Amino acid sequence: MGKFNPFSDFFNLMYPDLCLVCGESLLQNEQHLCLNCLYNIPKTNFHLQNANPIEKRFWGKVPIYRGTAFFFFQKGSAFQKLLHSLKYKGNKEVGQVLGKYAAVDLLDSEDFASIDVIIPVPLHAKKLEKRGYNQSEWIGNGLSEILKIPQDVTTLCRVKENVTQTKKSVFERYENTEGIFELKDKNALIGKHILLVDDVLTTGSTLEACVRVLIEIDDVKVSIFALAVA
Repeated sequence: MGKFNPFSDFFNLMYPDLCLVCGESLLQNEQHLCLNCLYNIPKTNFHLQNANPIEKRFWGKVPIYRGTAFFFFQKGSAFQKLLHSLKYKGNKEVGQVLGKYAAVDLLDSEDFASIDVIIPVPLHAKKLEKRGYNQSEWIGNGLSEILKIPQDVTTLCRVKENVTQTKKSVFERYENTEGIFELKDKNALIGKHILLVDDVLTTGSTLEACVRVLIEIDDVKVSIFALAVA
């Protein structure tokens, strides 16, 4: 039995941990979202489906081996709060927890279980300094912990700070991501199956830009994982 801590119990009573989705108090073993909301999260299950809608988004653009997302994102939905908390409220641990949940599902897929290395979409140094963390890296932390696959946060880097993609056309988004990523060491990933990780997939232009750089590596395969897909 744990040691009684009256201050801690009083603090938890006055300021309980609340589910980011429904706002209900969390139980002792729940983190950031309650089991009921976790059960009802609108999963895609695309990892079990070849030629799924995410993979089709990249057809004729860049070659990817597999692609998936954990859940469907709909603007204004209750589950949008998870992404807002992760990206704009400094709650980076949400990414790690959701990454773990997603990784448990990915274990059911031989294709995703064969990943050699996880690479999060990098932020530019200025944005990283301003935000204090890379949300995609924290998602990757959760994936890495469950899948037992290392995460590489140094080989792929963002060398240009592109302006926001919001309200841009598909072609403008493509132009906006040209030449913004570089590889520090191509030899480090030769022959690897890479899982490229992002938070939200909308048009996929940023992921495309990453893939165009990664496929310069000899004998490489690139798969894509997004926490959510719009």
